[in-house]
Amino acid sequence: MINDVYNAKILGFAGNIARIGRLDHPDATAKAHSKLCGSTVTVDLKMEDDVVTDFAHDVKACALGQASSSIMAQHVIGASAEELRAVRETMLKMLKENGAPPEGRFADLSYLEPVRDYKARHASTMLTFDAVVDAIGQIEKKPPTKRPSARPNRACFRRIRF
Repeated sequence: MINDVYNAKILGFAGNIARIGRLDHPDATAKAHSKLCGSTVTVDLKMEDDVVTDFAHDVKACALGQASSSIMAQHVIGASAEELRAVRETMLKMLKENGAPPEGRFADLSYLEPVRDYKARHASTMLTFDAVVDAIGQIEKKPPTKRPSARPNRACFRRIRF
């Protein structure tokens, strides 16, 4: 029943979304959009050594998109790229293949299990995961940043002749 989908826990997550806004200098930005309902989630991500160090998002979505975005925002800092890809795959399987819900830090996503019975709601629920995984892919495609050399610049040590 639709009341199971929009339960108090999901509405609680939707009404308390952390990390709303945009980062000043993200490593990547990704947007996910559902053509079916018009929901959009834009994610800014910063990573260091394959781990998320900062995150912000602009969420223009229904209660389900807001709830999944809220749970993502609560647990994304400190998560690895591999963990985030795995949680996306687990959510897809939970919704589309009757799979088990995520465990560990993302266990709150189990409250979204009733959504599996409403295919029209799957896309909005998955927006945050799609955007985060897209941003991770963008970051991984970037060439490694050039780090300053630890060796002194030899030009600084040229002898000055008068």
